[in-house]
Amino acid sequence: MYPTALTQLARGNPFSSPLFNIQKVEEPKQSLHGQKTRTLAAAATSDEGEVEFGSQKYFLLCGFGGILSCGTTHTAVVPLDLIKCRLQVDPEKFKSIGNGFRLTVREDGVRGLAKGWAPTFIGYSMQGLCKFGFYEVFKVFYSDLLGEENTYLWRTSLYLAASASAEFFADIALAPMEAVKVRIQTKPGYANTLRECVPKMYAEEGVWAFYKGVVPLWMRQIPYTMMKFSCFERTVELLYKHAVPKPRSECTKSEQLVVTFVAGYIAGVFCAIVSHPADSVVSVLNKESGSTATQVLKKLGPKGVWKGLVARIIMIGTLTALQWFIYDSVKVYFRLPRPAPPEMPESLKKKLGLTE
Repeated sequence: MYPTALTQLARGNPFSSPLFNIQKVEEPKQSLHGQKTRTLAAAATSDEGEVEFGSQKYFLLCGFGGILSCGTTHTAVVPLDLIKCRLQVDPEKFKSIGNGFRLTVREDGVRGLAKGWAPTFIGYSMQGLCKFGFYEVFKVFYSDLLGEENTYLWRTSLYLAASASAEFFADIALAPMEAVKVRIQTKPGYANTLRECVPKMYAEEGVWAFYKGVVPLWMRQIPYTMMKFSCFERTVELLYKHAVPKPRSECTKSEQLVVTFVAGYIAGVFCAIVSHPADSVVSVLNKESGSTATQVLKKLGPKGVWKGLVARIIMIGTLTALQWFIYDSVKVYFRLPRPAPPEMPESLKKKLGLTE
């Protein structure tokens, strides 16, 4: 027999090798708890040594892809992130992106644009590990609960639930370094390096200094990630259906990566808009000692929370596109299964009378 829900889920992932075949597998064996264990062979390529879909190695390599995609891209845009944070916390001094760059270079030199690169790289690497790794884990888990037909019918809800679950843990991993990064970037004279900032923050506020922003982070990152994954997955599906002039199976890997980049940028624009108010709160909260999210929100007001939005759209759009591009490339390099966009199961077609 062929595997059911998880096979369909594998097909539903936006990435796939142009050449693949579905391999026949044996009936799932009974586990120690009396439940069937699923054997996954979806979208198996003809290459020997391919990692099995849903295996521990598969999830670990997906996590590694997340480290590379998030850690490198966020570090690359540190200068823009620095200006964005300063626009949010001191709008009277830093009035625009161009003005922010000029003032920063005048006061701190060109090297000042790289402030906060170390906590950015460490923090977002850890976040990427959890974000992409746990997304794949939860997507498989929820698909098993739903079954093959419901996995297809409720695929958008599955993307939303899996990404929200993954981001919950990712933000716990990110919070300490995010707090350090914002303190370095937005409080002139406080600290210039990670090694200088961490002990100083701990001495003043204890461990709470590193985790007081976790709730605003959840407010910012969970909607962001839900939009990032669900919008990307559905955009890829729509691009291949309506925009790409030939079937995905006939596209080269380079052509598939172009679709990945475009879909990632579109998703990134929506991500930036959805999560920007909470991002403004996080920036101000981590700059000011003793403040709460509610106090900061009242202080900023309805207009203040949207300061720096243009800079963030540029940054997040580019980031998201590059992250998906790098993540897909890692899957290609390690020969991980990259299934095609989802198709309606035959059993569901029969129920709906679409086939004889």
